[in-house]
Amino acid sequence: MSATGSNPEYVNARVRARRAKLFGDEDYRKLVRMGPGEIARFMEETEYESEINALGSRHDGVDLIEYALNRNMAKHFDDLLRWAGGTVYDRIASYLRKFDAWNVKTVLRGIYSGAEPEAIRTDFIGAGEFDDALLDRLANAGSVEDVVDLLDGTIFGEPLDAAFEEYQESGVLVPLENAVDRAFYEHLLDDVSGSDEATQLYVEVLQAEIDFRNVRNALRLSRSGAEMDPAEYYIAGGKLFDESELSQLVADTDLLVTHVRDSDYGDELSAALDGLEDADSLMGFEHALDRALLEYSRALSNRFPLSICPVLAYMLAKEREVENVRAVARGREAGLSDAEIEEELVIV
Repeated sequence: MSATGSNPEYVNARVRARRAKLFGDEDYRKLVRMGPGEIARFMEETEYESEINALGSRHDGVDLIEYALNRNMAKHFDDLLRWAGGTVYDRIASYLRKFDAWNVKTVLRGIYSGAEPEAIRTDFIGAGEFDDALLDRLANAGSVEDVVDLLDGTIFGEPLDAAFEEYQESGVLVPLENAVDRAFYEHLLDDVSGSDEATQLYVEVLQAEIDFRNVRNALRLSRSGAEMDPAEYYIAGGKLFDESELSQLVADTDLLVTHVRDSDYGDELSAALDGLEDADSLMGFEHALDRALLEYSRALSNRFPLSICPVLAYMLAKEREVENVRAVARGREAGLSDAEIEEELVIV
């Protein structure tokens, strides 16, 4: 915990200035018509300048763009912790464990696929609690089992240990990746106390993210037709499902859609739910979930500007900017059309 007192007014003032620098509609209209080299040059004229210049001698093309995006995001989120104190610091730090989860999955996938430690290390996003020494040890782990052992004592330790036997039996990473995601999301609400409006709004944003993750997982399972236990994908802490409801609804997409439509999120997701009648619309629905979460977090931050909500809204928006620019660069590299790339973007 930070030793200084909670300071949401100061942090939110700094966040407003950072949010004003995020890419807007006009920027994305330009980006979707650029190749990777042009995108990198465009980024060099923005707040990504220092990262592009620092990495440009070692990387180019899509690699340069991705590494610059990751480094810049980590820098901005480190700044949030540097500015914050007290409860604000604690809540930001808890949310930034999302990137510890990212890094754990990066290691698991890298070792599983036989990647070299340096290749694994370059995909890390250094915005979580894990220090460089632990990340280095993880990148150099010789096996998946070694990774599980190294994470003993972290929030991921027990869930990974419990899922390891299933991984050995199945030979696929899904049980371990599910364990990582659930560990992160289910710890989001740890040690959150208080009945004041600021705390309740903070909880609402986190519950919405958990709910939308459960909806996404439920629809994927429902559409896949695979014989999987929905309980293994259920994340506790939201308000839309309990575990038994999710298991029942996965078996009937129509009932699942009705359940979501009748919930507090029905208005935000109405158009996307209508689109689910098309069997190929799942990707569009998932983008709608992401867009709804961005809009929901921003609406809550406007209702109570002196809470942690504006910080969470900014963090979600910054993550989305990184994902959007990465999607443009990868799409262009893959030869997608402008229209196809635009379908990959989530813009609010």
